[in-house]
Amino acid sequence: MTDNADFIAYCLEEYKAVKNMTGKEVIALFKNYNIIDYIVSCYGALHTMGGLAISEDIDSLITGIKKTNS
Repeated sequence: MTDNADFIAYCLEEYKAVKNMTGKEVIALFKNYNIIDYIVSCYGALHTMGGLAISEDIDSLITGIKKTNS
């Protein structure tokens, strides 16, 4: 679990920096769109990517969820 927790924190920090958001804003967003579950389930692929690519991937996921819910 430590690896997952460390990686989740890394993803959160990278997304926060790329999007110029606060930690609280990112946590709320990740909770709203189940991003933490996504990060854990896709760890194998995501951990090979850089922070910007991970942030872009998360944005794509959020955009897809928003379109589905519209």
